[in-house]
Amino acid sequence: MPRTTSRVPRTLLAATAAAVLALATALTTATAPALAAPAPATAQPAEAGTTATTGATSGFWACSVPAGYTHTAVRSSWTCSGGAGFQTSEYYVEPPADGLWGCTSLVPGYTHTAVRSSYTCSGGGSHTTSQFLLYKPVTGMWACSVPSGFTYTAARQTHTCSGGAGYTTTQFQLRAL
Repeated sequence: MPRTTSRVPRTLLAATAAAVLALATALTTATAPALAAPAPATAQPAEAGTTATTGATSGFWACSVPAGYTHTAVRSSWTCSGGAGFQTSEYYVEPPADGLWGCTSLVPGYTHTAVRSSYTCSGGGSHTTSQFLLYKPVTGMWACSVPSGFTYTAARQTHTCSGGAGYTTTQFQLRAL
């Protein structure tokens, strides 16, 4: 009998250690995902095999958005907080591409042709922010802004650039200078 009672604590200890390890792994994965985490369902990565001027072919999570890139999603994360007691923003960074919904309209060499309201760029908050449909500007396209190196030959009022709001905004037909 002494042999049976001495095994119970070891078995119980081993089971408890395995449960604690599984819980710690689950909590670590849920609160501090790896930098190479897959893109969120709403992010639209560039087509495989394409390269932008930056040479990147796919998106990645980062603590800042480097020059020449845009971001398509934001999340709250411990990864970029540097050990602080609060979460900070982490960005899903991608090279800009035609047809990409970005979290900013200020992407060099691109303009935006539509705006939508979405939670994707709000960092998991309870509010929506705007997303911008990016395209390289060309003569004849309708855009929500007039980029450098272009003028416009016509204007119209539309809901396309108002992000789902109940009002219209101006859209411009572009012409290269």
